[in-house]
Amino acid sequence: MGKQNDQPDSVRQGITRRGFITGVDVGAAALTVSTCVSASRVEEHELISSGETVKVTLNINSRKHTLLVEPRWTLLFVIRERLGITGTKEGCGRGECGACTVLIDEIPRYACMTLALEAEGHEITTLEGLMDGERLGTVQEAFIAEDAYQCGYCTPGQIMAVEGLLRKIPEPSPEEIRRGVSGNLCRCGAYTHIFKAAERASRDRSKGGSS
Repeated sequence: MGKQNDQPDSVRQGITRRGFITGVDVGAAALTVSTCVSASRVEEHELISSGETVKVTLNINSRKHTLLVEPRWTLLFVIRERLGITGTKEGCGRGECGACTVLIDEIPRYACMTLALEAEGHEITTLEGLMDGERLGTVQEAFIAEDAYQCGYCTPGQIMAVEGLLRKIPEPSPEEIRRGVSGNLCRCGAYTHIFKAAERASRDRSKGGSS
């Protein structure tokens, strides 16, 4: 019974002080190597030039545009700054206000949160695409008739949100209209008029008005 008690506490517990220190050193070394490898991978990734461009073809308002873009460029940037289609506005630039709303395959999307490369191969519709020559579309006319704007900055995005809603639900209920434009902010607070404009556009379209 004396042999076990004569052994040091560290041995009885299954590990020596030297073994513990050695284990810590090995673990630290492994962590250091892992960190260095990860860092080298990040550095290797960051060697890609920010000015590198790729060719992309965008179908906007039934017209194809082929141009060189950087992979980091948003659809909003390309639409406004590279193609000069300025009906689409930049508000917050981070997907909160909806001023940059466009339709992608008839679904409202924030252009500021969509990369231009993501939009390739899809049908993109901006505010200008709702017009027939110089003739305004149904939703645009309804916004004018119902005075559904004040400063007007958010109006293009609001119109595109309503347009997307009506293409999906031709005769939406008041609650469906509220949900349909809930992703678009109006700092002037013209929501009541916006709702009325959506209802008017729905009625006009059901009567055979312009698209």
